[in-house]
Amino acid sequence: MNMAITDGLALMPPAFAQGLDLWSSENGTAGSDTYEGAVNAALVAADADFGTCLELSKLFSVQKLRSMAQTPIVPGAYLRIRARVKAVAGNLPSVRIAGYAMSAAGHVAGRIETGPELALTTYGQVVTVEAIVGTGARGGVDMPWGLAPAYGHFGLDLTGLNGGVVRIEDMVIEDITEAFLRDMMDWVDVRDYGAAGDGVTNDKAAFEAADDAAAGRSILVPEGTYFIGGSVTITAPIRFVGTVVTPTEARFALRGSFDFPTYAEAFGDEMLGFKKALQALFGYTDHNALDLCGRRIEVTEPIDVKALSPDISSFSNRRVLRNGQFNVIEGPAWDDTVVTSQASYATATPLVLTNVANIANIPVGARVSGAGVGREVYVRAVNVAAGSLTLSQPFYGGSGTRSYTFTRYKYVLDFSGLAKLDRFNIDDIEFLCNGKASCILLAPAGEMFQIRDSYVVKPKDRAITSIGHGCQDLLVDRCQFLSNEGAMAATERSSIALNVNANDTKIRESRFVRFRHTMILNGSGHLIVGNHWFQGDDLDAAPRLPGLIFCQPNVQSAVTGNYIDNSTIEWTNEYSANPDFGTEYSFGGLTVSGNTFVSIDAAPWFTWFSVKPYGSGHFIQGLSVANNVFKAIDGGVTRIDGVDTTFAALDNSRMRNVVFEANTFNGVTQMTVNPVSVQVDQASAQAVWTVAAAGYLPFGGWARNVGALVAEGPITNAAGGRINGMPYVTVEQGATKQLVTLTWQEAVKGRVHIRLRMDNPN
Repeated sequence: MNMAITDGLALMPPAFAQGLDLWSSENGTAGSDTYEGAVNAALVAADADFGTCLELSKLFSVQKLRSMAQTPIVPGAYLRIRARVKAVAGNLPSVRIAGYAMSAAGHVAGRIETGPELALTTYGQVVTVEAIVGTGARGGVDMPWGLAPAYGHFGLDLTGLNGGVVRIEDMVIEDITEAFLRDMMDWVDVRDYGAAGDGVTNDKAAFEAADDAAAGRSILVPEGTYFIGGSVTITAPIRFVGTVVTPTEARFALRGSFDFPTYAEAFGDEMLGFKKALQALFGYTDHNALDLCGRRIEVTEPIDVKALSPDISSFSNRRVLRNGQFNVIEGPAWDDTVVTSQASYATATPLVLTNVANIANIPVGARVSGAGVGREVYVRAVNVAAGSLTLSQPFYGGSGTRSYTFTRYKYVLDFSGLAKLDRFNIDDIEFLCNGKASCILLAPAGEMFQIRDSYVVKPKDRAITSIGHGCQDLLVDRCQFLSNEGAMAATERSSIALNVNANDTKIRESRFVRFRHTMILNGSGHLIVGNHWFQGDDLDAAPRLPGLIFCQPNVQSAVTGNYIDNSTIEWTNEYSANPDFGTEYSFGGLTVSGNTFVSIDAAPWFTWFSVKPYGSGHFIQGLSVANNVFKAIDGGVTRIDGVDTTFAALDNSRMRNVVFEANTFNGVTQMTVNPVSVQVDQASAQAVWTVAAAGYLPFGGWARNVGALVAEGPITNAAGGRINGMPYVTVEQGATKQLVTLTWQEAVKGRVHIRLRMDNPN
């Protein structure tokens, strides 16, 4: 490259013959003294070596000669200043190329403004003195000026003994950038734009200048440590041999090379590189996805997203993290934080704990356990000044002052410091938690968080945790969740795959292996479709625990096409501060259809579907269990349904719209059907027939309705005469109200079919 040709820049200083008023005896700036009329300077017209040249006598310790012309300094360019000189009389001085760095604001101090000295040793001997000036501190550059100077006044200095006379040929300034960087190369070097690479100098401007100059080429960051003192965006592709250092809050956005391997090279550390790449993802990088490019990241501590992006409180643009692996390395950073404190709870303010002792030590995201606390209740916010905590869910145990335990698990990806996070997607990622760390902690608020086509392997405590409503519209698609407790008895496990506090979760086509509980769901509008979860163990006739737990009575949800293995669907209202039935909806709005239920070596009292009211007065008002297959292997099961009466029973007098039909039962002693058709055979003439269908009716329900009554064959009296009259029906008979009586006009015998219900149909 030659700037004089390509950019039309005037580099050459004026010839001496054009006038000595163009040459300064000071720094070359406007108004400085010139050699016009000076007693120690004269033009020589016909020197044998130089032709027209300048003869200069040395009168001062540093005799300066500077061009008044402004020679431009262009980022990335290198200039060579040359002069041929000879001594003709007097003392022999030394000579060096020199310059004066200038910007629009004036002199730029702190720059090297002289080249190497050359001693004149013989009269009449022509020597060449030269120096190179440029923006970058490259090898061979005598005067690295960086980006601040816009131009320079160049010439030479005579040093050493005074009294000598020298002659100087017209000086030459030429562009030699091609010696450092050729246009045929497809990269630019940040050093050419003033980068020092010493780990101290702020090289931010140099990186930005290199990016501006790239013009379709890539950027090279050579060996060294480059301190970037603020946020910077690099548009061109970039390659790192050296590394960069930035403040925590500074974003390093690589638009042209936005992928994890580049960031790992840039920061010389995979963990730090990922953090800075994720930080950039939450800024404007012109990318909505961070590709790990199949790389594995060794994770030594939780990745706190808020800590690496302190200027962000919430984020609502779609972002994707994809295609890689996180491998947790054991260390104290993963240890749970456990605090035990006394606090007061009042049902009037169901999401607040007050008068919390030791509150400063309780972190946001800690799980609360203790008497009267449901499963998966978390600390959503901490107010140290007020001594109060905000909870993710109410307690069911009523008002009072009690001792609680607060356990803060440590997660690979921790979003809890953000107030809100929307539309964050995790795609094709494997989390190797190795039994040392939990996996993902959601923000307190947000919607449409998605994890798809990913593996969560051996989480220590939790796979996905919601401490608030950051799980609204949570999407889990085609993922594998593999417990760290697979070899343990089901009752000894403690890990949970995921919990939800908000609405509209979609869990689809995923597989969950041997957690204590698979899903604990509050809210409504959930779709649980096409999954396989199993929680069995290797013990015979062993208890089986709930896999899918609904914690809200009216769920408006569907469980469809799943493979539900050695676990129960449990339906509770444990997130109610006043769990007794009041004016709210009771249990209802649930469809369970087309699933395969399996148990292996389960205890005979095991059931696949259980309702557990935490207060009195509740009933079922909308449940369909249809077209499912229930199969017990290596040990029969008595029935598929049950009511856990630990706290209260269901109110059978208010059951409504409950359907169990078209299910298949294998290895199940008693089928569950509602409505159920019962055949009644009466061999001897009786006026009152008693019909028992309690075994078929779900949840120990009463025989509340008769929908149909049909005689098969003739109904006859004791003498064999045909009776055409119909009986009347009396429901809810017997001590348990599970019998129906048929009262005839006289004693009769025969066979009838009766269709019973344990509910009102609407």
